[in-house]
Amino acid sequence: MVHRKTMLPYLLLLLLAHAGWVTTADLENYSLVKNIFILAGQSNISGRGGVINHSLRPGLVNESWDGVIPHECESNPSILRLSGGLKWVEAHEPLHKDIDVNNTCGIGPGMPFANTVLKKDPSIGVIGLVPCAVGGTSITEWAPGGFLYKNMITRTKAATRGGGKIRALLWFQGESDTKTLEDAKMYKVRLERFFKHVRHDLELPNLTVIQVGIATALGPYMELVREAQREINIGNLKYVDAKGLQIGPDYTHLTTAAQIQLGQMLADAFLRPN
Repeated sequence: MVHRKTMLPYLLLLLLAHAGWVTTADLENYSLVKNIFILAGQSNISGRGGVINHSLRPGLVNESWDGVIPHECESNPSILRLSGGLKWVEAHEPLHKDIDVNNTCGIGPGMPFANTVLKKDPSIGVIGLVPCAVGGTSITEWAPGGFLYKNMITRTKAATRGGGKIRALLWFQGESDTKTLEDAKMYKVRLERFFKHVRHDLELPNLTVIQVGIATALGPYMELVREAQREINIGNLKYVDAKGLQIGPDYTHLTTAAQIQLGQMLADAFLRPN
């Protein structure tokens, strides 16, 4: 005969699972994740490596991903991703396929970042990636209180349910803010405000932020935005410059090879002592 007290925790777990709140697999995966990394910004961190535009007419978009996954981007049981449904699953490309849903996603820097970190520090433990980036978004669309911001905070907090530690925010955004002089001039103020709110809302005042300097632009004010990015001064911020990496035929997105290189650069920045 099973004692009633022994049965209660089991029955509670069954009820929660039936309600769709938690499953045994969820609990196991959440307890595995030790190192949580947020991926946020716009298309070049969401990933467009290997994405091909088949349209022959300027201005039209008919895109597909070539499906090529270099070994630096291959899956690893020690790398998980938080799905759009807030479940930890084994990570594989494209990382943002159920997040950046209105765009065609391909290779980004997330997988080469995680694989490089594991290679250089095998003792680090299981890595959990939290994709949040959405292509074409400006810094004002990431303002605290907006949908993108709240979604990122919600997803990140959900990722910590098993006790994992948020190690860094990987941020690559700014191309959309090169369109107007006003946005370019306001970029530094808006971005500093964004970083400060993220740290406040995650209750991590010293959260590491690794910011990528933009390499392409959607308008004429790229250098103003790049200058603003270099001048951000919030403490515990690391800067990785994408300028000089290979750009695809659309003159906007990094190629697969460039995404791999960027992921490795991000890993080196993370592992480098402050």
